[in-house]
Amino acid sequence: MAAFLYKVGRFAFRRRWYVALVWVALLGLAGFGAASASTATSSSFSIPGTEAQKAFDLLEKRFPGGSADGATARVVFKAPEGEKVNDAGNKAEIQEIVGELESGSDQIASVADPFAANAVSQDGSTAYISVSYEVSSMELTDGTREALEEAGEAARGDGMTVEIGGDALQVMPETGVTEVIGVAVAAVVLVITFGSLIAAGLPLLTALIGVGIGASLITALANVLDLGSTTAILATMIGLAVGIDYALFIVSRYRAELAEGREREEAAGRAVGTAGSAVVFAGLTVVIALAGLAVVNIPMLSKMGFAAAGTVAVAVLIALTLVPALLGIVGKRIMGRKARKAAEVKDKPEAKPNMGTRWARFVLRRPVWVLLVGVLGLGAVAVPAASLEMGLPDDGSQPKSTTQRQAYDLLSDGFGPGFNGPLLVVVDTKGSSDGKAAVDRVSQEIEGIGHVAAVTPATFNEAGDAATITVVSKDRPSSTDTEDVVHAIRDAGTDIKDETGAEVLVTGATAMNIDFSEKMNNALLPYLALVVGLAFLLLMVVFRSLLVPLKAALGFLLSVVAALGAVVAVFQWGWLASLFGVEQTGPIMSMMPIFMVGVVFGLAMDYEVFLVTRMREAYVHGETPGQAVVTGFRHGARVVTAAAVIMMAVFAGFIGSSESMIKMIGFSLAIAVFFDAFVVRMAIVPAVLALLGRRAWWLPRWLDRILPNVDVEGEGLRKELASDGPPEGPSGREREPARV
Repeated sequence: MAAFLYKVGRFAFRRRWYVALVWVALLGLAGFGAASASTATSSSFSIPGTEAQKAFDLLEKRFPGGSADGATARVVFKAPEGEKVNDAGNKAEIQEIVGELESGSDQIASVADPFAANAVSQDGSTAYISVSYEVSSMELTDGTREALEEAGEAARGDGMTVEIGGDALQVMPETGVTEVIGVAVAAVVLVITFGSLIAAGLPLLTALIGVGIGASLITALANVLDLGSTTAILATMIGLAVGIDYALFIVSRYRAELAEGREREEAAGRAVGTAGSAVVFAGLTVVIALAGLAVVNIPMLSKMGFAAAGTVAVAVLIALTLVPALLGIVGKRIMGRKARKAAEVKDKPEAKPNMGTRWARFVLRRPVWVLLVGVLGLGAVAVPAASLEMGLPDDGSQPKSTTQRQAYDLLSDGFGPGFNGPLLVVVDTKGSSDGKAAVDRVSQEIEGIGHVAAVTPATFNEAGDAATITVVSKDRPSSTDTEDVVHAIRDAGTDIKDETGAEVLVTGATAMNIDFSEKMNNALLPYLALVVGLAFLLLMVVFRSLLVPLKAALGFLLSVVAALGAVVAVFQWGWLASLFGVEQTGPIMSMMPIFMVGVVFGLAMDYEVFLVTRMREAYVHGETPGQAVVTGFRHGARVVTAAAVIMMAVFAGFIGSSESMIKMIGFSLAIAVFFDAFVVRMAIVPAVLALLGRRAWWLPRWLDRILPNVDVEGEGLRKELASDGPPEGPSGREREPARV
């Protein structure tokens, strides 16, 4: 691989203007496609293989035209103190608003008068208007949404409290200025790392080009592939972080080769052949981990994974081709003054050891203490993960200042906690000899279940072969008691089907959330086993060792569990919530843990490869295990540290997003990178290698013969180039190759 990439790097360097123009043209084409595409809608949400999804599909088939996937809203009214909503004045006001809503938009499917639909609380203090739309929330026009938001303004003026809930108010997620701050932090870190504005700007430029292509393609294909509104944001988050890092590693190696006296084209070839090999492997692990999310069999999650994986693949290709092309264009300006001075003194005995060298020597002197502090520290942070509760957000998880949350609270106070998450029971009577009797039996069974507050009369479809029953729990939608009600109805439905032939299915937003969370819970451990197993196999091929991959996999598990603990502490328990802009705590987003596992796996392997390949390279060249650790840190610690800080800054920038899922994923990835890069890779890894000594690099001979040689560290390339003699320096004089 290294020899092939060496040729790719030299070709891109020689044909730099052509390569650069090709990428600019691709960016322009992708941008044109995104500009010409229609606005992305929210991705259709489905959970194949669950009862809630089966019931939803049955509803669409048996109740056509019901707009089952259309947006909904509830306009909630609370009468002033001492009054009731059915008082003459208040009632007339509400009914007038019903008429305004009906004529306010042609996207409305139906508007239910609360006094005709029995939507008034028993004490008469609260009522609500149910509004159904023919299209999804993302397809609502601005005029339709404005008409809804303005509903009840007159009633507010007369003293009534009016709040609006439902997904009709849902808008495209917004990102804050903190993303720009994240990129600015990355720029500062790059300037400090390279000491040159040109060298610092190049990784940023290439990363932005890669993200621009990836995000534009996602936007262009969003409606065709049903990618949804948040997919591009997540792909941008991951693509920007890895794009900067991959370019950083190539540029850093190129500068090191120049410092050794290589000609510029030769330096570019060697940089792509060596660091580029690690980029390919690291990128491949991220792509596989993200694409592997498809095994969960949640279409929305799979599409998010594939889209992000595509953006990472673009980042890898740019690092291997556009980066060496731009290195040729900028010329010698890639080296700052400090870098040139450092190159002059770096081989002198009096040169001061860098921070990486000093840290590695410290760890080698006290490996047991460093290992204990690292493991116990991450273990303490991981403790909250044992209390992890997963679910999907509803209006109850919105900040208390929003109208959606206030409408949610008004309905809970007026109609009971379970009213915001009613269960929809669908009865398929096709297999029953007496459908009406079967449905009556279902209603009776549900009424006898504990924690059920209300059961509405059944509504049959036109054909009479299916009916729906709405069930309201006594408890809030996200409670375990409501979950028990769902399971109790399903258990009763099994007996009813055996006796009557009628099939009973439970769906609705609450049942969907329960099924989704259960499916994600069940998939988390198998997916974790898959990525850890994959990490072990891939690293065994790269490092020709059994213990190094085992150590890497265990370290990855430790950093993931610690990151989950931090997420639970902030977003579920509320620790430091105000610091991160978390206005409302609650269950952790169901898809967040498994998505985080996939992304962090790839990133953890990045640092493992870039840091430990230098150690293996030194060990293969005859250094002792301890010396090899010091050599690896001397060459790689500064770059890996910069890469980790940049990635943390980029991810942390998304904490300012208005979308709760984006905020949570941004925080989780930033903290996971911190734990993995600075605690696991920088402390635990060298401590373990110091304790293992030569045993760390042991591999049975029979296994060594079987495993393919991918030559990530470029050993084969060095041997091939060594046969051509030492490279010439800038002045034309031969220079002795640098010692590794």
